[in-house]
Parts: sequence; structure tokens; C-alpha cells
Amino acid sequence: MGMNEVSFLDDINEHSIKATFQFPEGLCSGMDHSNLTPAAVLIPLYRDGREWFVLLTLRTDRVENHKGQVSFPGGAADKTDKTPVDTALRETFEETGIPPQKVQILGQMPPLVSSSGFLIYPVIGKIHWPIALTPAENEVKRIFSVPLKWLAEPENKEERLYTRQNGTREMVIFYKPYDGEIVWGITARIISDFLNQLKKSHGR
Repeated sequence: MGMNEVSFLDDINEHSIKATFQFPEGLCSGMDHSNLTPAAVLIPLYRDGREWFVLLTLRTDRVENHKGQVSFPGGAADKTDKTPVDTALRETFEETGIPPQKVQILGQMPPLVSSSGFLIYPVIGKIHWPIALTPAENEVKRIFSVPLKWLAEPENKEERLYTRQNGTREMVIFYKPYDGEIVWGITARIISDFLNQLKKSHGR
């Protein structure tokens, strides 16, 4: 079952990702997000041979939000950022050392609201691989890769009822441990939405 479930990834390339994630500017302009902090993350994809991978970071215990959790490189928008792409590329460089000119932007997903009060715009980019990585000492404990095919396997993902610190309960996505790390929460939601949209667009 697993191979049939993830075989759509064999046909994925830069052109098909671009065609799937053409997200128009200003789609959310009519919504009231005044109580949220705008932010962006980069979904850093790379290809090694025929296999697609995504880079993820493990946050340190010294960051303000989501301490010790797995996340995409990213953060709050700066006054100098004109678009979510600007934010995602700037934060990625600061956290991983990947320069903007080594990232090919392939698209953007609709924003999601995090439990910590951020309106997060996921930006999709392909990085030139291999590349030197320099984790930001105070923010990033390590950088690691996960194959997209592993993340697309249904048996590696589940939804659990999770109780947050404020007492609210909601269904949250958790992936099984990979390379000693657990991807869950908003990062897992973005990955799941990304893969579901790719699969839907390829008719499988």
C-alpha cells in the first residue's frame, strides 16, 4: 500500500510544484488579522538523485516560542520585508546560513494561524544541494533532512487530541520519530497540507 500511496512523488519536479502552488497575492486581505503577528517560513526542498527531501530545524531552548520543537526556518516579518518571500529568505539565511540566491522560489501556500498568535505564510523553495549549513547558535540546535516519501506514508502520521497550556483541546498532527526527532503541530500541518495538495493535483 505504501508505494502506491507515495508514488505520485516520482512525477514531481520544479514545474509541477510551481503549477500546484500559485497562491495569489492579497487573497486574505479581506480578513481581520489585526490581532496576529505576520510571519513566514520556508519549506526548503532539495533533490538528491531522484529523491525529494525537506530540511527541518530543531529549535533550541533559548528561543521565545516553540522551544525544543522541530520547525521550518522562519519567523516574524521585519519592517524591511515587503513580502512573505522576503521574510522566509531572510530568516532562512539567519537560521541556517543558506543565502537567498541559493533558493529557487516555487510557490506559496495559504497562511495558517499558530497557537502562539502568528499568521504564518509557508513559502516553497528548492535549495541548491549540497550546500554548507550554519545553524544559528542561539536559535537552531541542529538541521536535518526527511524524505518526502517517508512523510507521505500514511502509517507515519496520526492525529491526536492535544491539550494546550491554556487548556484548549484540538486535533494535532504528529509524525513518527525520524532521525530521533518528532515533527508535530503547525509544522506537521504544513507538511501534510503540502503533500495532500501535491497528491490531489496529480490525480492520485
